[in-house]
Amino acid sequence: MTRGKSTKKTSSQKRVQITKSNGLFTCCQCGKCFSQKKKLVLHMRVHTAEKPFTCQQCGKSFTTELNLKKHMRVHTGEKPFTCQQCGKSFSQKGNLKVHMMVHTGEKPFTCQECGKSFTAELNLKKHMRVHTGERSFTCQECGKSFTQNGNLKVHMRIHTGEKPYICTQCVKCFAHKNTFNYHMNIHIQEKSFTCRKCGKSFTDKQSLEVHMKVHTGEKPYTCSLCGKSFTQKKSLSHHMKNHNGEKLFACDQCGKRFRYKNSISKHMRLHTGERPYTCKLCGKSFTQKGSLKIHLRIHKR
Repeated sequence: MTRGKSTKKTSSQKRVQITKSNGLFTCCQCGKCFSQKKKLVLHMRVHTAEKPFTCQQCGKSFTTELNLKKHMRVHTGEKPFTCQQCGKSFSQKGNLKVHMMVHTGEKPFTCQECGKSFTAELNLKKHMRVHTGERSFTCQECGKSFTQNGNLKVHMRIHTGEKPYICTQCVKCFAHKNTFNYHMNIHIQEKSFTCRKCGKSFTDKQSLEVHMKVHTGEKPYTCSLCGKSFTQKKSLSHHMKNHNGEKLFACDQCGKRFRYKNSISKHMRLHTGERPYTCKLCGKSFTQKGSLKIHLRIHKR
């Protein structure tokens, strides 16, 4: 009897007995056969749950070194598998294969219930819940169940009030994408007023008329403080806030300052003696129209 070489047994070998018959290595747990001992050792980790290869980045463990290497691409961002059709890259070869079906139109996974086909087995499994009635995803707020996790996430917006879809036209928010898309079509249909100069469209005639001033250079709204003009009334209102009570107009006679140009014109009558407002009843004159109105009350008594 020859003495065999002393080899260090792996923990998998210690826990699961290896038997060899007919040149094959058989797993005593499930009966699966392998041509090589090392392949059986790897297989045993399915039963022992042994995962000796650990990621130093996140601590996740794997049964084989190859699986660890594949996982590391999550951290490195490496995507070595590139689609020759569109240039999109993937970290896993399997993901590229699934992606290629987009170009080939291949859908190898078919539902035996309704005949609908899918590119990936996972998508078929999700679809099968429609037929089985399985609802694995339950709302913790109200107890309603769903076949897809995505449907549960959309449902949760009822409780959270989240409305992630925002209309850029009117800033209205929506919880569901299909409602948002329907709303956006309303704006597209509404925009029937188009500028012949630049092609920009508007929902109403007034907005188009305001826009046309950009091309004509018309600025009908003028600041009474500094004389600056604007195409839109709201632009003038915004501009007026910049003055913030400043008094730009000074009297060259006494130095008194005023916010408005017409105010200094009225003030100057004190220096010139001008009295343009005359009472038709008694002939008395006044510098201000308001003063004449007060005076007229005397005659009404």
